Amino acid sequence: MLTSSWLVTVCALVLAMVISGVLIAAADADVQDAAAYFFARPADFFSAAWDAVWGAYVALFQGAIIDPTASTFTRAVRPLTETMTTSVPLILAGLGLGIGFRAGMFNIGAQGQIILGAIFAGYIGFAFDLPPVLHLLLAVIGAAVGGGLWAGIAGFLKARTGANEVIVTIMLNNIAIYLVGYLLSTKAFQREGSNNPISPPVGGNAEYPLLLGSGFRLHLGFLLAIAAAVFVWWLMSRSTLGFQFRAVGSNPSAARTAGINVNRVYLLVMMIAGSLAGLAGSAQILGTEKVLTDGVAASFGFDAITVALLGRSKPLGTFFAGLLFGALRAGGFAMQARTGTPIDIVLVVQSLVVLFIAAPPLVRAVFRLPSAGGRGAAPELSAPVVKEAAA
Repeated sequence: MLTSSWLVTVCALVLAMVISGVLIAAADADVQDAAAYFFARPADFFSAAWDAVWGAYVALFQGAIIDPTASTFTRAVRPLTETMTTSVPLILAGLGLGIGFRAGMFNIGAQGQIILGAIFAGYIGFAFDLPPVLHLLLAVIGAAVGGGLWAGIAGFLKARTGANEVIVTIMLNNIAIYLVGYLLSTKAFQREGSNNPISPPVGGNAEYPLLLGSGFRLHLGFLLAIAAAVFVWWLMSRSTLGFQFRAVGSNPSAARTAGINVNRVYLLVMMIAGSLAGLAGSAQILGTEKVLTDGVAASFGFDAITVALLGRSKPLGTFFAGLLFGALRAGGFAMQARTGTPIDIVLVVQSLVVLFIAAPPLVRAVFRLPSAGGRGAAPELSAPVVKEAAA
């Protein structure tokens, strides 16, 4: 999956959109009515199907990118800013998962790591009253530490006992979900005077500043996501540590022979990945939600798996994949409101993308693309090459 060409990725997305278009047409009432007399007037059926699909995707675009029908410029460009805002946790968590994938570790615990990051950042945000810059900085660092420590549990168990990180991170996801629910029932986290599972709002000094003023929700977390993408690029492409990560992911035995401490790599990979997912939690609680709830992570941790796969676990690809899925989330509500198309169609698109990204041979067969042995394939790192990482 990670060595497929960009063409395969684009074709997988196109195929997902086409199949989703069929489902949109099938769910449309006018299409269903026209299907009843299809053989008498087939043109009516195809016209209704085209109108349904075109209308849904136009509404999706207007709700995610720009709405030319809006009365003011602010309203017209607000969809784009909403896409950017929604993409922040997806990008940050996707970058962390991508590091794990390239290191040969299938970390699917971003959901729990986001929650722990939100818990740490949220508590620092509402329990302390600190100066503006310092308060935000400590809350962000707390989010990174919380996510890193939570993911480090899986890395430690992998390094010391060989425990499968997939099973461990799944269990840690569930523990995190119940943990935040419990904490929100305690005096330290529950809002005073309320019996609902919701924390006090974070202090204003701990909030991410808005980038475009009060008329938009876009906050400083988007710039943090850009900085994180640059950092991951440098880490994986320009640093010795990143080369060790890639070497272990390509061939752990050869890496161990070359003198790389593979167990140390497992621990570091998970802690760095968890820290990035924890920052995604900070984007939620310090940027958009402003309070800690049991649904603070939404489904960002699971969607980030798709983002990392669609971006081929590369920083630039993950960044744009996060923007794409942010657009699907932001535009899905507009599509439902304007055309009556079920918002679940957006989930279908995401699921189909996962399906086709996970099956490159199927995409190549549909579009008659060259096999994986062509220019899109990346060679494995051999043992002699891996020795460079020990230098």
